[in-house]
Amino acid sequence: MKVICSSEESLYRPEAVRWRERMRLMKPYGNVVAILPCSMKKPYSNSKSHQKFKRATKGYQEVIVTSPFGICPRELENTFPIQSYDVSVTGSWSEDEKREAGKLLREYIGDTPAVANVSGGYEETCREYLDDLDITYTCVDNRPTNPDSIYNMRMELKKYEKMPRRERTLHELRSIAKYQFGEGGENLIPDDVIIKGRYHHKLYYNNRQIAFLNKDVGLYTLSLAGGEILGELNLKTVNIDFDLKTNTVFSVGVESADHSIIPRDEVVVMRNDEVLGTGKAIVSGEEMEKSNYGVAVDIKHRKK
Repeated sequence: MKVICSSEESLYRPEAVRWRERMRLMKPYGNVVAILPCSMKKPYSNSKSHQKFKRATKGYQEVIVTSPFGICPRELENTFPIQSYDVSVTGSWSEDEKREAGKLLREYIGDTPAVANVSGGYEETCREYLDDLDITYTCVDNRPTNPDSIYNMRMELKKYEKMPRRERTLHELRSIAKYQFGEGGENLIPDDVIIKGRYHHKLYYNNRQIAFLNKDVGLYTLSLAGGEILGELNLKTVNIDFDLKTNTVFSVGVESADHSIIPRDEVVVMRNDEVLGTGKAIVSGEEMEKSNYGVAVDIKHRKK
């Protein structure tokens, strides 16, 4: 599903606001961050410009600056809605766009040194909001894809140690979990998780599948084992007052629900601290509690 962002008002679309809020949970991994401009093509890695960038940035933390979503760490580029929004890339930014992206970028980078291969509004944003941080600019002739720009970026990044592949993978999986389930969600992914699948991923722990990562939308579908982990963390939980014998939870049977739940979220259905099932929320957590009719959760996996 395309998210159309055709005007400056798109900054205040619910999808964009929610994305920026969740980006405040994200932290870079490693000891340097490569700052890059966005591209028209999504996910960014499919664009010619980012294919060039990635040859220089492989093994390092990357963050893409974009409007109206602010920033996108590379590991989240396949996650909805950032993987499917449609916006014209002009390089010219309004003050509101600069402010939203700049504040978020500064918060994300923190004290980590950064190498910025950006121009136009992207560079203006960086210079205005990161002026007192350790930032090196590498763009030549206002063209980030210029071979000299990419060479400069590569040489600057080489001053820092690359992230080991396994640690990069764990960071990606945990970042997606934190984005999807909130603070603490990264604990869904243990250190010794086993990953199967070349495109979509099945994640296993202790010989049990805990989740399925759909790379088309960049989000997890929980199994019962994964639900048990989230249940212990008290994340995205829906507590009911009846025995779950069907694949539908109606709002009238909901005692309490996590107020961070929104429609289409993966949730964990529990009773008396026992996980009974996992599924997708049909309404928000607050609405589940208040309503006396209608479907609250569509169950995908149920304890028999």
